[in-house]
Amino acid sequence: MARTLTAVVYKEEDMYVAECIEVGTVSQGKTIDEALRNLKEATELYLEEFPLKERKKPLMTTFEVACSVST
Repeated sequence: MARTLTAVVYKEEDMYVAECIEVGTVSQGKTIDEALRNLKEATELYLEEFPLKERKKPLMTTFEVACSVST
């Protein structure tokens, strides 16, 4: 059975970090595609040990916060 999961990708220094928000798995790569491939593999291995219970897809949104700009 295939499931569609959500990945958040961000750049950290010289690597891209990808995180699956439903499962909590994290991986990295030199490119976005590599980070996502590694995340897929890590998530599949994780789910072999800890199957994901049926849940609805999370709501994704954004919000703003006030912060100081430092130079």
